[in-house]
Amino acid sequence: MKQKGTTEDRFIKSEVLDEEIKLLVYLPPSYTPLLRYPVLIAQDGDDYFRLGRLARSSEELFEDGEIDEFIIVGIPYKDVQDRRKKYHPSGEQQSQYVRFLVNELVPFIEAEYSTLELASARVLIGDSLGATVSLQTAAAYPRTFGKVILQSPYVDDVVLKDVSDMKDPSLLSVYHVAGKQETDVETTNGQVKNFIEPNRELNQLFSERAFDYHYEEFEGGHSWKFWQPDIPKALTFMFSD
Repeated sequence: MKQKGTTEDRFIKSEVLDEEIKLLVYLPPSYTPLLRYPVLIAQDGDDYFRLGRLARSSEELFEDGEIDEFIIVGIPYKDVQDRRKKYHPSGEQQSQYVRFLVNELVPFIEAEYSTLELASARVLIGDSLGATVSLQTAAAYPRTFGKVILQSPYVDDVVLKDVSDMKDPSLLSVYHVAGKQETDVETTNGQVKNFIEPNRELNQLFSERAFDYHYEEFEGGHSWKFWQPDIPKALTFMFSD
């Protein structure tokens, strides 16, 4: 019979954001404090568990021996406005949210669970704006988060500059996908933007420097219909030996 992991709700009081943050923590089937595990931290946490089937996809790969087990920490957003404030490059709380990830969330996870305390064992994942804040966090703090999975990130000049300004690209491993039909994407503020062209610019930037980097364009648009089937490939890239 297939073994399943467990998912629990946790809460962390963030001093930097001045609010309580809910976490969804998934522990893999054979979790034991006697071993140390990598950690995958998901922005849009509730979406990744429900729509992305992140835990289920992970368990299938565990069972097949494709990848070693890891812990998942999902961070749900409260509403669309909250998401934009914390994830968007010009969001009022983005800098505080990044500090929360680095200075509060990582120490909390390490105190509560048995983890590998290495940048290469901490992976950020996100879709759209969730991918944007994941990339900006990893670019600013590659010695804390050494790997990042980007599914159709929102890319603007701020994001491109953050990647350009990285002094040591060898510190960061990046998995990056975007859809060929992401030409007219309605954003949270009601504007319609072309996502694929800025993602191609980002791809060019990554490709010109010494990042451990995978890029792919899928046939499809800006939705979970296309991100969900990509998750097993993304996890295999990041967690296989």
